[in-house]
Parts: sequence; structure tokens; C-alpha cells
Amino acid sequence: MEGEPNDVVPCSSTAVAAIVSVGTTAAIWSLCSAPSEARNLGLTGIDRAGFVASSVTRCSFQYGLIGGILCASECGLQRYRRKDDWVNALISGAITGGAIAALSRSWKQVIPMVCLASAFRVSADYARRI
Repeated sequence: MEGEPNDVVPCSSTAVAAIVSVGTTAAIWSLCSAPSEARNLGLTGIDRAGFVASSVTRCSFQYGLIGGILCASECGLQRYRRKDDWVNALISGAITGGAIAALSRSWKQVIPMVCLASAFRVSADYARRI
């Protein structure tokens, strides 16, 4: 098997890997931060455990979904364009930024979030190539 990894591995596999890794990272982060938030809210016992569980579930789902969207869109663009360059990162960052803004349901945030996510993705892609 020769060629780039994205030529051999299906986009769905890279998306699932991103969902699992980013979702797990978000779950660990939430497990560390949610008990402190629950304590600040004055929750104890079952209420505290429920708050932590819902926080872990919500964070891991949202961040895993965003990671999957980013990887799937970039892989799909790379296959469609048959190029591995910064344009793929720019467009996939814009798609992901739009998804983040849609999750927040704040339509005033769409353009700034699209620009921010695109800038971060292009800079990460550029740093990876150095």
C-alpha cells in the first residue's frame, strides 16, 4: 500500500477516531472541572453526581461531534480536490466554526466563529508541515 494515509484510510475511520479521541479528552476535562462547578453551585449528593454526569455527557458529545466534523470535512475535501494544502484546512475550519456557532444557537457568532476556527485550523496545518 503506497500513497498518503488519507488515500488508504476511509474518511469515516478518521472521523470516528477523531470523535473518540476528542470526546474522551472532553470527558476527562469535564470530569476534572465539573465537580468544582457543582461545589460552586452548592450541589451535594445525588444532585452533584447528576450535574457531573450530565456535564461529562454534554461536553464529550459536543466536542466529539466537532472533532468528527473537522476531520471528516478535511478528509473529504482532500479527496475531492486531490490536494493536501491549506485550502482544505481553511474550508474545514469554516465548516467546523459554523457547526460550533450552530450548537451555541447564537447566529450573531457565526461569522466570528467561522473566522476563528479557520484561522486556528490553518495555523495548525501550517505548523504540522514545518
